[in-house]
Amino acid sequence: MNRNFSFSISEYYHIYNRGTDKRVIFLDEEDYQRFMNLLYLCNSQNSIVFREIPIGEAYENERGGTLVDIGAYCLMPNHFHILIREKIENGVSLFMKKLLTGYTMYFNTKYARSGGLYEGPFRATHVTEDRYLKYLFSYIHLNPVKIIDPKWKEDGIADRDGAKDFLSKYAYSSYPEYLGTSRREWKILNRVAFPEYFADQKDFAEFTTEWLTFKNTQLVP
Repeated sequence: MNRNFSFSISEYYHIYNRGTDKRVIFLDEEDYQRFMNLLYLCNSQNSIVFREIPIGEAYENERGGTLVDIGAYCLMPNHFHILIREKIENGVSLFMKKLLTGYTMYFNTKYARSGGLYEGPFRATHVTEDRYLKYLFSYIHLNPVKIIDPKWKEDGIADRDGAKDFLSKYAYSSYPEYLGTSRREWKILNRVAFPEYFADQKDFAEFTTEWLTFKNTQLVP
């Protein structure tokens, strides 16, 4: 994918991609967990050999210097979203190469397939406006609502409380961390590298709820 910008240190980017032909790329719990483990492990200036890390100990691994800061992420059955800040020169590109190559190798081995897994190179949007950056924390974390209410953006949310409960229990995004849930995946994030938009967990929850109740509102692809 040709981009009209170059990645730059200290700049923010919305990274996303989906499976080729819109295919599902996360088929079970193990697949989701492997990708999240790689979000942590591949964010390293050191080489990582995943098979040498004991199962269940990914987040105890000492990574050394990191390539990017991750502020939010969400994995959906056939695509993913990551909010990133570049830390070192070429950090975003190197991180994404390690992440996508590592997961493709795992997926192809597990499911006895070959070839590319994604719909071309990863896509990226340069986030240059403060309002847009703040909105992405809502947009990325609200993606799973599509699973239980596919047309909520067009028709309005049918069950707001049910959607909020579903999001709070959705294990494949950083949403739980922003609600204060304690789990090992918090190590994927470096929240201090992003503006402190939310005073506390309640403030974050109210912000996402506001966007949840809007209809036909979308600032990103």
